[in-house]
Amino acid sequence: MEEKVREFLEKHHGAIQTTLREDGSPHVARIGVGLVDGKLWSSATQTRLRTKHLRRDPRSSLAVLNYDDTYSWLGLDCVVTILDGPDAVDQNLALYRAITGKDPDDMDEYRSAMVNDQRLIYEFEIKKAYGI
Repeated sequence: MEEKVREFLEKHHGAIQTTLREDGSPHVARIGVGLVDGKLWSSATQTRLRTKHLRRDPRSSLAVLNYDDTYSWLGLDCVVTILDGPDAVDQNLALYRAITGKDPDDMDEYRSAMVNDQRLIYEFEIKKAYGI
């Protein structure tokens, strides 16, 4: 990952994700993203429509936004791997820490919510970066 891309992603966590419907038309969603051990992650659930799209076609594009400067943004064309194994709760916790810089207020409640929500992680393999 280029240094300028990494620096942008370390500071900015709001994004718009595009996935592809079965007919090839785009579907967009507002998401949060964060770098965990140098990998770009986002949290989702088993039941999200975009999870269904990515299981069929793992291509996805992101527009990562800079809320301080509306003309500053980062476009990413990616291939997504879904991480939904037994480590999903801990992976979501690592992402939470990467985005917020702290632990949840109630760790037991957080862990329980991750299980109940059927949380998983999207890991984005960046194929192309542009816009900054």
